[in-house]
Amino acid sequence: MRSVLIIETSTDTASIALAVDGEIGVEKTFRSDRRHNAMLFEPLSEIIAEHGTHLFDAVFVGSGPGSYSGTRVGIAAAQGAALVAACKAVAIPSVLATPEALTGENCLACGDARRGSYWTARINGGGFVSGPEITDVFGFDAVVSAAVEKGTTVFSMETIRGKDIPVTRPSASGLWQVWQNASAQTRALWVAHQPQPIYLAPPHITPSKKEVFGT
Repeated sequence: MRSVLIIETSTDTASIALAVDGEIGVEKTFRSDRRHNAMLFEPLSEIIAEHGTHLFDAVFVGSGPGSYSGTRVGIAAAQGAALVAACKAVAIPSVLATPEALTGENCLACGDARRGSYWTARINGGGFVSGPEITDVFGFDAVVSAAVEKGTTVFSMETIRGKDIPVTRPSASGLWQVWQNASAQTRALWVAHQPQPIYLAPPHITPSKKEVFGT
């Protein structure tokens, strides 16, 4: 692939990059809220303008876990850009694009899954060993404590209230490195799937009053 647009919006620090001939030519980073609904389009427009009239060969986008709204905005933008360029949009797990995961060493990623639950994922060799998995606060503390005792690097992509866990961020250039390091089988798996956020739990659906009360 000669030119690839890369979008990462799963945390409050988002980034957009352009890889040309296998190298990151430009990367723009910006901070916003976790939705990135408006802030995304200025740097995206700048990169598209710099790229000129050439179409992208692919568009990569981070799929989380992270801000559900932010990740969806990034995926929607990636799909729109891919549609215009008549190319494929490919989702890559954002958590694998963190500096800790990119070392290839054993580490534990974790985060707040809201409503009193947390998620953890074991990563080694730049890929998932297990997870992301949901647990309660007791299970979370036990998993983190066990990892720390073994000397495993533990990190989160956001501040977890009440937990002293180092915070890191994925990046668009990190996503490119994840793709470069991935096996042909893993790449084929990512390409084959329609981009969507990594769901930590089934989407919450509120039944209509008509269904509840039978009216």
